[in-house]
Amino acid sequence: MADDKFPGWHGTTIIGVRKGGRVVVAGDGQVSLGQTVIKGSARKVRRLNPGGNEVVCGFAGSTADAFTLLERLEKKLEAAPGQLARACVELAKDWRMDKYLRNLEAMLIVTDGKDLFILTGAGDVLEPEHDIAAIGSGGNFALAAARGLFESDLDAESIARKAMAIASDICVYTNGNLTVEVIGE
Repeated sequence: MADDKFPGWHGTTIIGVRKGGRVVVAGDGQVSLGQTVIKGSARKVRRLNPGGNEVVCGFAGSTADAFTLLERLEKKLEAAPGQLARACVELAKDWRMDKYLRNLEAMLIVTDGKDLFILTGAGDVLEPEHDIAAIGSGGNFALAAARGLFESDLDAESIARKAMAIASDICVYTNGNLTVEVIGE
């Protein structure tokens, strides 16, 4: 997540794991600027409750941009209660087409306990394979770890926590200060 205006900024690591009727979204708390940790306890996983329907979101990238997207997602969910896929597609269309939104630098993992999606500024609404989604600087490390753990007897939360621990041991832009939200049965 580096560019000319903010060189060296790095995102975070967010993972979503769906297993056994539950979905867990976990995110670390690290915000880095170059080789410096600016903050180690940021909260990048949020619970939304638009129209009485619980949704859990995790974000990587610019915090202000992510909050803008979360507000837009909440409005989409209020307009289409209980229809996460529809709200996500509508947000992705706006994000891709709107001149202001197009410049936002963030990615989202979104779940209502049934569906699990990754949303990007390129207009993508992706339902991940293998019931695991990961984004951010350490996302690929967490994804690989979770896929390796998925066939074990571990539940969704244990897989997410262990995968994030592995990612934090490998990725210098990921720490072990987790926010974990569970949704589903």
